[in-house]
Amino acid sequence: MGDLVTERLVLHPMTVGEAEAVVAGTPDDRASWAPGYPADGDVLAAGRFLDTCADTGDPHPFGNYEIRLRADGRAIGGVGFHGPPDAAGSVTIGYGLVSSARGRGYASEALRELLRFARARGAARVKGDADLDNTASHHVMTAAGMRTAGHDERVRYFEIAWTAEQDRPDGDHRPAHAT
Repeated sequence: MGDLVTERLVLHPMTVGEAEAVVAGTPDDRASWAPGYPADGDVLAAGRFLDTCADTGDPHPFGNYEIRLRADGRAIGGVGFHGPPDAAGSVTIGYGLVSSARGRGYASEALRELLRFARARGAARVKGDADLDNTASHHVMTAAGMRTAGHDERVRYFEIAWTAEQDRPDGDHRPAHAT
């Protein structure tokens, strides 16, 4: 499984060794980490990835990805799936960036690529959520094309779903209908 590359970022599929380094908080010889990486969310995601690998094997392509800057290769956060799509084709995502990388559009850029990737791999719906007071994350998901799907007393839920018209004759591969 290769890297996913955007204009400014590389989404690098996490390996077991890289996940172990994130959990331990010590980069391996090949890694370059931005200050503040890994954050608590990165450590939790890497631990979940390691548990999945131990229980059912490597979940890629629906695993975790380090978000790295193309310019210098430094890891600035993570993005990934909470598991493979369910029987209905629905998958849940999560993401986070170190504080020094926020406010530059990196999270939306990474999420747009992950959504494109999920759709290309057969996902019919992608879900995400953020605490009600995390308006920055709400903006990330809406900027990437997701829409509000509801909320409870603590969390706002987002999703994007594609119809069967994904590959329209005009060659436009954007979601034909998003909910």
